[in-house]
Formats: sequence, C-alpha cells, structure tokens
Amino acid sequence: MAAGDEGAVREGESRRFRAIVSGDLAGFRELAHPGLTYTHSSGNVDTLDSFLAKCESAFFVYHRIEHRTDSVTVVGDTAVVTGAASVDMTAGGTPRELANRTLGVWVRVHGQWRLLAHQATARR
Repeated sequence: MAAGDEGAVREGESRRFRAIVSGDLAGFRELAHPGLTYTHSSGNVDTLDSFLAKCESAFFVYHRIEHRTDSVTVVGDTAVVTGAASVDMTAGGTPRELANRTLGVWVRVHGQWRLLAHQATARR
C-alpha cells in the first residue's frame, strides 16, 4: 500500500457522509465514480444519477449520519472499506432510524480516489 492511501480513503469516507447530510450533492458527485452502485439496506439499488436525483427531490433527506470506519484494505488501485453507520433520515416521507454495517469500494482513477460501490446492511 502506498503511503497515504489508507488516510486518503478514510478522509473520502468522512467527506461523503458529511456531503450527504449537508446537502452538498456536488461534493458527493466529486467523490463518486460515474459508475457508482449504491445499494441501500432495503436492498434497493441506485446509480450515481438516480441517488442524487432522489436527494435533490427530497425523497431522501439525511438528517444525521454517524459513521465509523473499521478497516481499509488497499490492493493496487482498489480499496475496500468496512464500517458501521447510524442514520436518521426521511425516505419517501417516512422518518427512518437505521443501524447499518457498511461496505465501500473505492478505486483510484487518474490519481484520485472515487467511490465505486456502497453497500449498507441492516444490523437489526
């Protein structure tokens, strides 16, 4: 693992969750790979564009996310991140409190780490 890769990916994880809560969708897009697959704890899957459209339309409103990164494994230009998240959000007008395990896959593209996949799995 090249020096700094783990730290850069950890920072990317923090930035993406902050961007979602603050409504900084341009910032989230900047961190994401155009081919993003975003799998929710419900089993529903979004692309980058469909996820951002749901956020822009307030279908998804993220009020709070407390995220913990447990591990980052970097192999070449790919990083796999495991962690956990507690989320207060509104989805389709329904308030939700989520307790999830998370899996993120980041890829290095032109020297920049980009989120390629997100998987949330309900803990309860």
